[in-house]
Amino acid sequence: MIKQLNALPEVKYEGKDSKNEFSFKYYNPDEIILGKPMKDYLKFALSYWHTLCGDGTDPFGVGTIDRNYAGTTPMEQAKAKADLAFALMQKLGVEYFCFHDVDIAPEGNNLSELKANLIEITDYIKTLMDKTGIKLLWGTANCFSHPRYMNGAGTASQADVFACAATQIKNAIDATIKLGGTGYVFWGGREGYETLLNTNMALELDNMARLMHMAVDYARSKGFTGDFYIEPKPKEPTKHQYDFDVSTVIGFLRKYNLDKDFKMNIEANHATLAGHTFQHELHVARINDVFGSIDANQGDLLLGWDTDQFPTNIYDATLCMYEVIKAGGFTNGGLNFDAKVRRASYKIDDIVLAYIAGMDTFALGLRIANKLLEDGRIEDFVAKRYDSYTTGIGAEIIAGKVGFEELEKYALGLDEIEIQSGKQEGLEAIFNNVMFSV
Repeated sequence: MIKQLNALPEVKYEGKDSKNEFSFKYYNPDEIILGKPMKDYLKFALSYWHTLCGDGTDPFGVGTIDRNYAGTTPMEQAKAKADLAFALMQKLGVEYFCFHDVDIAPEGNNLSELKANLIEITDYIKTLMDKTGIKLLWGTANCFSHPRYMNGAGTASQADVFACAATQIKNAIDATIKLGGTGYVFWGGREGYETLLNTNMALELDNMARLMHMAVDYARSKGFTGDFYIEPKPKEPTKHQYDFDVSTVIGFLRKYNLDKDFKMNIEANHATLAGHTFQHELHVARINDVFGSIDANQGDLLLGWDTDQFPTNIYDATLCMYEVIKAGGFTNGGLNFDAKVRRASYKIDDIVLAYIAGMDTFALGLRIANKLLEDGRIEDFVAKRYDSYTTGIGAEIIAGKVGFEELEKYALGLDEIEIQSGKQEGLEAIFNNVMFSV
């Protein structure tokens, strides 16, 4: 595979009129937008699992993509996989990557073997990072694939399984610190239940919080100063997942005093599965000061499961970057392509083209979002819509100077109120006008 990759041209920015499919049409990494290079607003990361491990398997069929790597031992194959990962990132100009422990290291026959393999492979990956300048965005542990996690990891009904999850997380945190990662993610793929008939929900939630507190305490004791993330997801594989959406997770974090250390890693496809828009989840995170990182993908709205497609929806990407800009950009997080090529896109050049499409989509979204804010009409409308709270009785409400009795006296003295128009269609027309003038 690496020979096939090396035969492809290095991907460069050529502008929107280029017909070269192996070029960026909108992603110009060094172009200054909002006072800093575009690449700083678009901290793109390669997802190790889908890009290097995903073989096209779906619920209805076996793999269609060759993900075998050179070497006679699992560790030799893991190192060959790492070589391809870094060659691919260099080809695309992607400066970050993300991993699960078992993505990069052979799982072995037990946790001791996994730990030893993780130490060896991170030594190797560290040399590749030093050589290329590529950085780790965040790490995590896969506490959902192994059969022992069939009833959960941190929420498992058996303490032995909880201990195994803690062990994997500890070692994944060690690997993240070793590789200089600025984030650690919890994705609770099995943290939920199928029926309450066999579930002690209160204990499971308490235990999940205990596990997260242990992770924070351990990582901080080892000098980790980055962010911890929870990645909300409403369903699949567990029917009732505890991390349903951003609002649910915020309530969990505040109840268990975890909100000072945790932020959100928000995925577009998870948002739609929860019945929300991508922008909604980002907006809720932003206004609650828990915006952290993004898993960039999209789902198929005609399918009820997590399809993890590469993002090409410019409208959604624009609204995403609108929220990112208003949040001040990324701090420790970034845009991780938690996306996989379709089963029929089985060649190495398909992966390159998929990343180009995703990177260009968010670059164009950034350009349009910036133009929307410069245009100012939408922001001005929202400000004027709520300007009654800046003076008079509205200002007194905001200041906490009135209660029910004062408001009743005020309301009884009012004449008929003229309700303002929300002008949704007009605002959507403005959005389109700006979007197609870029």
